[in-house]
Amino acid sequence: MVQEQATDTQILEQKTVLSSKHAVPEAIEDFLCNFLIKMGMTRTLDCFQSEWYELLQKGVTELRDVGNVPDVYSQNMLLENENKNLKKELKHCKQAADKAREDLLKTQKERDFHRMHHKRTVQEKNKLINDLKGLKLHYASYEPTIRVLHEKHHTLLKQKMLTSLERDKAVGQIYGLQETLKHMEIGHSSHAPEIRVAPNCEKENAPEGPTQKGLREAREQNKRKTKMKVNKKDSEFPTDMQPNPNLSLCKENICPAKFDYKLNNILRLHELPVSCIVVHPHKDILVSCGEDRVWKVVGLPRGNVLLTGLGHTDWLSDCCFHPSGNKLATASGDTTVKLWDLFKGTCISTFEGHTHAVWSCTWHSCGDFVASSSLDTTSKIWDVNSERCRYTLYGHTDSVNSIEFFPYSNILLTGSADKTLSVWDARTGKCEQSLYGHMHSINDATFTPRGHMIASCDACGVTKLWDFRKLLPIVSIDVGPSPGNEVNFNSSGRVLAQASGNGVIHLLDLKSGHIHKLMGHESEAHTVVFSHDGETLFSGGSDGTVRMWS
Repeated sequence: MVQEQATDTQILEQKTVLSSKHAVPEAIEDFLCNFLIKMGMTRTLDCFQSEWYELLQKGVTELRDVGNVPDVYSQNMLLENENKNLKKELKHCKQAADKAREDLLKTQKERDFHRMHHKRTVQEKNKLINDLKGLKLHYASYEPTIRVLHEKHHTLLKQKMLTSLERDKAVGQIYGLQETLKHMEIGHSSHAPEIRVAPNCEKENAPEGPTQKGLREAREQNKRKTKMKVNKKDSEFPTDMQPNPNLSLCKENICPAKFDYKLNNILRLHELPVSCIVVHPHKDILVSCGEDRVWKVVGLPRGNVLLTGLGHTDWLSDCCFHPSGNKLATASGDTTVKLWDLFKGTCISTFEGHTHAVWSCTWHSCGDFVASSSLDTTSKIWDVNSERCRYTLYGHTDSVNSIEFFPYSNILLTGSADKTLSVWDARTGKCEQSLYGHMHSINDATFTPRGHMIASCDACGVTKLWDFRKLLPIVSIDVGPSPGNEVNFNSSGRVLAQASGNGVIHLLDLKSGHIHKLMGHESEAHTVVFSHDGETLFSGGSDGTVRMWS
């Protein structure tokens, strides 16, 4: 067994080399047969095979030693096939090379283009950096001048305010002196004899021309107006204002806010666009003003016209109810503010003093003062009893588009096209604070019923909410780009409605932040207001219609 294992180990250690298999060359007869078959010579093949096998049967074997077909023929055939395959591959490689060359050229062109673009961008960047540095230096050189101009501006505003106060005091003194002189003249006229001079008598008897007659009538009318104004005393601003009753109301907890308004009725009241809608403080009526110079009192819910007011010579821009609801104030493009008696439907007062169109008006809660804002960049506070302007508010640099009294106080809020809101003291006519934040002209601004918040909208549809106690912005809502024409809160102060230039009424839920849309106007929506119970919403459009939503 040991010997067998040793033998097996030797056999495994030996390297056995297998002989290579030699390729058997093809015989001549087979070559000929294959050739004839390939060429299709069947008869020749039959003759060849019959003679060849006869020779083999006879034992003639010398022909078998003739030899085999040389390998060169088979090699030539293989080489030819290989040459054909190589030519095909070469053709494909040339095509791929041409395509690669085209791609390379295209890539090189794109690389050169992007390189040039990058160089140009770098040059422009460096140029902009240099320009920016120069502008910063230029701006820095102007900062001291701007600071000095701002200080001068504030100083001039203070001087202007002081001058207006002194002027008002002087006017009051003049009125007092005129009244004193009048009483003195009345006292002396009973004792002084009447003296006449002959030349003057001749002038009195002379015929009077139309111009002199008109001047005389104008003087007499002015004298009558002056006497009436002198006899009327100025109203006093209330010092002990009653507390705002809305502060004690918790209407948010009484009923949930309503957002699912649907179009209920369309009232065609004006021939031209509706500019303002206000709801009566105590009755179920509303007043609409239009650019057709007419205001109308409408009964609710039927929508029948109860009274029509005519008197302005240009379009109406705004209107406001007296706190008692017995009077109405209207603002117009004819630069006047008119007061109307709603029982008689007649104009009882006309305030003239603005030099351009009046955009807005508002009543003081005591009912003795009316404030108005105008395109002439000023606002005025009018005394209803003495029928004169008590204060002119200067400070805005562009049109004052909105004005409103803070509920049950002597504070005024104005919104202007100079992108600012201003808070004024109506007793002194001074600006107490200005609010900045809007990027475009402010079209309207209003207080919540409780008075703790301000809402304002501008010409690009941005609505801002402000904390009135801190005088700081709370949130900004962009529903543009269509302008926001007017904003109004409902009685609970939870829902804010905005009339937009694209005809959409946006309702903002101040509790959740959701925005609801009311689609119904065919054209621009100018004004929007809630009913006192919040169940109905009224909107006016540029098509002259008032739409009721409930």
